[in-house]
Amino acid sequence: MSKRKILIQLDGDDLPSVFDRVVAVDAGAEEIFSYGGITPEQVRDLVYGAMFTRGPKDLKSTAVFVGGSDVGAGEKIFAEVQKAFFGPLRVSLLLDCSGANTTAAAAVVAASRHVSLEGRKALVLGSTGSVGRRVARLLARKGAEVRVASRDVARATEVAEEIRGSVDGVRIQPFATGEVDGLRAALDGVEVVVAAGGPGVELLSLEERERLVAQPMGHSLQVLIDLNAVPPVGIAGIEPTDAAVERDGVTTYGAIGVGGTKMKIHKAAVARLFEANDLVLDAEEVLDIGLAL
Repeated sequence: MSKRKILIQLDGDDLPSVFDRVVAVDAGAEEIFSYGGITPEQVRDLVYGAMFTRGPKDLKSTAVFVGGSDVGAGEKIFAEVQKAFFGPLRVSLLLDCSGANTTAAAAVVAASRHVSLEGRKALVLGSTGSVGRRVARLLARKGAEVRVASRDVARATEVAEEIRGSVDGVRIQPFATGEVDGLRAALDGVEVVVAAGGPGVELLSLEERERLVAQPMGHSLQVLIDLNAVPPVGIAGIEPTDAAVERDGVTTYGAIGVGGTKMKIHKAAVARLFEANDLVLDAEEVLDIGLAL
């Protein structure tokens, strides 16, 4: 008799995410054991409880989801879960704190529908946040020439160095975009722009966007993606519901338009956990799932 599919939710927040639980149910999890306020020190014994209650052949029916609003804390929990595994005693594992991995993957999937990312110039506005960092990393892994932007060039440089350390042969450059000259330099010759800033922060004004597409010698811009739905949106003139909408000759996506793909990726990633007992799904693996949809 097949075992019931159990998802163990380890959440860094005091109250485990209801959103993540609903998605897990819709993805096929039959039981969800939710634990909130998790610290790295608590992880091992909880994982042992998952590993030692079923034989190796049945462990694919148990999986771990690491969530919470603090991505840094979630990464530490994610690492501790993997340390608890040994030999055949392991379960599949997904990291998606604040939806950062699934949202970043959805943005890159959206861009890849319209351009081949290999060798393309791609700009990530708001690159220092949890989603922006992952968007930049995934674009780099797909071979894009990545520009990471922040109001503070030191923070953009930190992101660039982080990605250089994890992606071989990456072409990446930091930009300070707090002033118009810096923003224009970052936009020069760019083909894909992803805005991943915080809620209600405009990163690309309508004036600058119109200026970019109205250049006398033409422009190279092909795709604009805004991941902020809270007014004002991150890229002026894009509607949150845009999904492959053409505006001024450029394909645009808003946060809700990307959100549909994000939800499909999230559900598919949770479902994938129950196909084997040795999957570790971080941003790159989540992107692969999204590209295969």
